[in-house]
Amino acid sequence: MLSEAEWAVIALSLRVSLVAMLVTLPLAYALAYLLVRRRFPGRVLLDAAVHLPLVLPPVVTGWLLLIVFGRNGAVGGWLYETFGVALVFHWSGAALAAAVMALPLMVRAMRLSIEAVDRRLVGAARTLGATRWQAFCTVTLPLTVPGIAAGAMLGFARSLGEFGATITFAANIEGQTRTLPLAIYSGLQVPGNEDAVARLAVMSIILSMGALVLSEWLVRRAQGKDAHVL
Repeated sequence: MLSEAEWAVIALSLRVSLVAMLVTLPLAYALAYLLVRRRFPGRVLLDAAVHLPLVLPPVVTGWLLLIVFGRNGAVGGWLYETFGVALVFHWSGAALAAAVMALPLMVRAMRLSIEAVDRRLVGAARTLGATRWQAFCTVTLPLTVPGIAAGAMLGFARSLGEFGATITFAANIEGQTRTLPLAIYSGLQVPGNEDAVARLAVMSIILSMGALVLSEWLVRRAQGKDAHVL
Protein backbone atom coordinates (compact mmCIF):
# COMPACT_ATOMS: atom_id res chain seq x y z
CA MET A 1 0.00 0.00 0.00
CA LEU A 2 1.22 3.48 -0.83
CA SER A 3 1.59 6.04 1.91
CA GLU A 4 -0.04 9.46 1.83
CA ALA A 5 3.28 11.06 0.92
CA GLU A 6 3.75 8.61 -1.95
CA TRP A 7 0.27 9.32 -3.29
CA ALA A 8 1.15 13.02 -3.14
CA VAL A 9 4.25 12.37 -5.25
CA ILE A 10 2.19 10.47 -7.83
CA ALA A 11 -0.45 13.21 -7.92
CA LEU A 12 2.22 15.87 -8.44
CA SER A 13 3.85 13.79 -11.18
CA LEU A 14 0.54 13.39 -13.01
CA ARG A 15 -0.16 17.09 -12.64
CA VAL A 16 3.25 18.12 -13.98
CA SER A 17 3.09 15.63 -16.85
CA LEU A 18 -0.44 16.57 -17.86
CA VAL A 19 0.27 20.31 -17.81
CA ALA A 20 3.52 19.81 -19.74
CA MET A 21 1.74 17.75 -22.38
CA LEU A 22 -1.22 20.12 -22.78
CA VAL A 23 0.97 23.24 -22.97
CA THR A 24 3.32 21.65 -25.50
CA LEU A 25 0.62 20.10 -27.70
CA PRO A 26 -0.29 23.13 -29.90
CA LEU A 27 3.34 24.24 -30.21
CA ALA A 28 4.45 20.73 -31.17
CA TYR A 29 1.76 20.45 -33.86
CA ALA A 30 2.57 23.90 -35.26
CA LEU A 31 6.27 23.04 -35.46
CA ALA A 32 5.54 19.65 -37.04
CA TYR A 33 3.26 21.22 -39.65
CA LEU A 34 5.80 23.96 -40.37
CA LEU A 35 8.63 21.49 -40.85
CA VAL A 36 6.57 19.24 -43.15
CA ARG A 37 4.60 21.67 -45.28
CA ARG A 38 6.82 24.76 -45.52
CA ARG A 39 10.20 25.44 -47.05
CA PHE A 40 12.04 28.49 -45.69
CA PRO A 41 15.58 29.65 -44.89
CA GLY A 42 16.75 28.22 -41.60
CA ARG A 43 14.42 25.22 -41.71
CA VAL A 44 17.30 22.81 -41.05
CA LEU A 45 18.42 24.88 -38.06
CA LEU A 46 14.87 24.95 -36.66
CA ASP A 47 14.62 21.17 -37.09
CA ALA A 48 17.92 20.73 -35.26
CA ALA A 49 16.89 23.09 -32.46
CA VAL A 50 13.59 21.23 -31.95
CA HIS A 51 15.38 17.89 -31.60
CA LEU A 52 18.33 19.24 -29.59
CA PRO A 53 16.93 18.12 -26.19
CA LEU A 54 17.07 14.53 -27.44
CA VAL A 55 20.86 14.61 -27.73
CA LEU A 56 21.87 17.19 -25.12
CA PRO A 57 22.56 15.97 -21.58
CA PRO A 58 19.38 16.79 -19.60
CA VAL A 59 21.50 18.69 -17.06
CA VAL A 60 22.64 21.04 -19.83
CA THR A 61 19.01 21.60 -20.84
CA GLY A 62 18.16 22.41 -17.23
CA TRP A 63 21.09 24.81 -17.04
CA LEU A 64 19.93 26.60 -20.20
CA LEU A 65 16.44 26.86 -18.69
CA LEU A 66 18.00 28.47 -15.61
CA ILE A 67 19.75 31.04 -17.79
CA VAL A 68 16.57 31.92 -19.69
CA PHE A 69 13.80 31.37 -17.13
CA GLY A 70 15.61 31.93 -13.83
CA ARG A 71 14.83 35.04 -11.80
CA ASN A 72 17.81 36.78 -13.35
CA GLY A 73 17.15 35.38 -16.83
CA ALA A 74 15.85 37.34 -19.79
CA VAL A 75 12.39 35.76 -19.70
CA GLY A 76 12.26 34.66 -16.07
CA GLY A 77 13.29 38.09 -14.78
CA TRP A 78 10.58 39.77 -16.83
CA LEU A 79 7.93 37.29 -15.65
CA TYR A 80 8.91 37.84 -12.02
CA GLU A 81 9.06 41.64 -12.22
CA THR A 82 5.87 41.99 -14.27
CA PHE A 83 3.61 39.24 -12.92
CA GLY A 84 5.41 38.01 -9.81
CA VAL A 85 5.75 34.57 -11.41
CA ALA A 86 8.81 32.53 -10.47
CA LEU A 87 9.23 29.20 -12.26
CA VAL A 88 12.34 28.12 -10.36
CA PHE A 89 11.64 25.96 -7.25
CA HIS A 90 7.98 25.61 -8.25
CA TRP A 91 5.96 22.80 -9.83
CA SER A 92 5.39 24.98 -12.91
CA GLY A 93 9.15 24.98 -13.43
CA ALA A 94 9.11 21.18 -13.32
CA ALA A 95 6.33 21.24 -15.93
CA LEU A 96 8.39 23.57 -18.13
CA ALA A 97 11.43 21.30 -17.92
CA ALA A 98 9.28 18.26 -18.74
CA ALA A 99 7.66 20.10 -21.65
CA VAL A 100 11.02 21.00 -23.19
CA MET A 101 12.23 17.41 -22.92
CA ALA A 102 8.96 16.01 -24.33
CA LEU A 103 8.70 18.43 -27.27
CA PRO A 104 10.98 16.54 -29.72
CA LEU A 105 9.10 13.26 -29.29
CA MET A 106 5.75 14.97 -29.76
CA VAL A 107 6.92 16.82 -32.87
CA ARG A 108 8.31 13.61 -34.35
CA ALA A 109 5.09 11.65 -33.87
CA MET A 110 2.93 14.45 -35.29
CA ARG A 111 5.33 15.03 -38.16
CA LEU A 112 5.01 11.43 -39.31
CA SER A 113 1.23 11.75 -39.15
CA ILE A 114 1.21 14.95 -41.22
CA GLU A 115 3.60 13.47 -43.80
CA ALA A 116 1.19 10.57 -44.28
CA VAL A 117 -1.63 12.89 -45.40
CA ASP A 118 -1.94 12.84 -49.19
CA ARG A 119 -1.58 16.40 -50.46
CA ARG A 120 -3.91 15.51 -53.33
CA LEU A 121 -6.76 15.41 -50.84
CA VAL A 122 -5.91 18.93 -49.71
CA GLY A 123 -5.63 20.02 -53.33
CA ALA A 124 -9.04 18.52 -54.10
CA ALA A 125 -10.59 20.44 -51.22
CA ARG A 126 -9.03 23.67 -52.49
CA THR A 127 -10.33 22.93 -56.00
CA LEU A 128 -13.86 22.60 -54.58
CA GLY A 129 -13.63 26.10 -53.14
CA ALA A 130 -12.25 25.56 -49.66
CA THR A 131 -9.84 28.13 -48.31
CA ARG A 132 -6.43 27.06 -47.03
CA TRP A 133 -7.74 27.19 -43.45
CA GLN A 134 -10.91 25.26 -44.33
CA ALA A 135 -8.88 22.58 -46.12
CA PHE A 136 -6.66 22.27 -43.07
CA CYS A 137 -9.61 21.95 -40.67
CA THR A 138 -11.59 19.50 -42.79
CA VAL A 139 -8.83 17.35 -44.32
CA THR A 140 -5.41 17.61 -42.67
CA LEU A 141 -6.43 18.00 -39.05
CA PRO A 142 -8.96 15.11 -38.91
CA LEU A 143 -6.51 12.74 -40.64
CA THR A 144 -3.75 13.61 -38.17
CA VAL A 145 -5.82 13.35 -34.97
CA PRO A 146 -4.54 9.81 -34.16
CA GLY A 147 -0.97 11.06 -34.63
CA ILE A 148 -1.69 14.01 -32.37
CA ALA A 149 -3.04 11.68 -29.70
CA ALA A 150 -0.03 9.38 -30.07
CA GLY A 151 2.34 12.34 -29.74
CA ALA A 152 0.46 13.53 -26.67
CA MET A 153 0.81 10.12 -25.01
CA LEU A 154 4.52 9.99 -25.84
CA GLY A 155 4.96 13.46 -24.37
CA PHE A 156 3.06 12.46 -21.26
CA ALA A 157 5.19 9.34 -20.79
CA ARG A 158 8.40 11.31 -21.35
CA SER A 159 7.30 13.94 -18.84
CA LEU A 160 6.64 11.24 -16.24
CA GLY A 161 10.23 10.06 -16.53
CA GLU A 162 11.94 13.44 -16.66
CA PHE A 163 14.76 13.81 -14.11
CA GLY A 164 17.91 15.67 -15.14
CA ALA A 165 16.47 18.94 -16.45
CA THR A 166 13.90 19.05 -13.63
CA ILE A 167 16.35 18.65 -10.76
CA THR A 168 18.69 21.21 -12.35
CA PHE A 169 16.05 23.83 -13.05
CA ALA A 170 13.31 23.29 -10.45
CA ALA A 171 15.34 21.47 -7.76
CA ASN A 172 14.12 18.55 -5.63
CA ILE A 173 11.68 20.08 -3.16
CA GLU A 174 9.23 17.83 -1.36
CA GLY A 175 5.64 18.76 -2.12
CA GLN A 176 6.69 21.26 -4.81
CA THR A 177 8.91 19.72 -7.47
CA ARG A 178 9.60 16.17 -6.24
CA THR A 179 8.08 14.05 -8.99
CA LEU A 180 8.34 10.26 -9.24
CA PRO A 181 11.91 10.08 -10.61
CA LEU A 182 13.14 12.59 -8.04
CA ALA A 183 11.33 10.79 -5.22
CA ILE A 184 12.92 7.50 -6.27
CA TYR A 185 16.33 9.18 -6.38
CA SER A 186 15.78 10.70 -2.93
CA GLY A 187 14.62 7.36 -1.56
CA LEU A 188 17.78 5.65 -2.79
CA GLN A 189 19.83 8.03 -0.65
CA VAL A 190 18.16 6.77 2.55
CA PRO A 191 19.38 3.39 3.88
CA GLY A 192 16.61 0.87 4.48
CA ASN A 193 14.14 2.66 2.20
CA GLU A 194 14.09 -0.04 -0.45
CA ASP A 195 10.39 -0.85 -0.02
CA ALA A 196 9.28 2.73 -0.67
CA VAL A 197 11.58 2.96 -3.69
CA ALA A 198 10.18 -0.30 -5.05
CA ARG A 199 6.58 0.90 -4.67
CA LEU A 200 7.31 4.18 -6.48
CA ALA A 201 9.29 2.38 -9.19
CA VAL A 202 6.42 -0.04 -9.81
CA MET A 203 3.95 2.87 -10.09
CA SER A 204 6.31 4.65 -12.48
CA ILE A 205 6.54 1.53 -14.67
CA ILE A 206 2.76 1.05 -14.67
CA LEU A 207 2.02 4.66 -15.63
CA SER A 208 4.73 4.86 -18.28
CA MET A 209 3.88 1.47 -19.77
CA GLY A 210 0.21 2.40 -19.97
CA ALA A 211 1.02 5.63 -21.82
CA LEU A 212 3.39 3.87 -24.24
CA VAL A 213 0.94 1.05 -25.00
CA LEU A 214 -1.80 3.60 -25.69
CA SER A 215 0.58 5.59 -27.89
CA GLU A 216 1.54 2.49 -29.90
CA TRP A 217 -2.11 1.56 -30.36
CA LEU A 218 -2.88 5.05 -31.64
CA VAL A 219 0.08 4.95 -34.05
CA ARG A 220 -1.06 1.58 -35.46
CA ARG A 221 -4.60 2.89 -35.78
CA ALA A 222 -3.32 5.98 -37.58
CA GLN A 223 -1.25 3.90 -40.01
CA GLY A 224 -4.23 1.68 -40.78
CA LYS A 225 -6.50 4.65 -41.31
CA ASP A 226 -4.04 6.42 -43.58
CA ALA A 227 -3.52 3.28 -45.64
CA HIS A 228 -7.28 2.97 -46.11
CA VAL A 229 -7.59 6.61 -47.17
CA LEU A 230 -4.71 6.41 -49.64
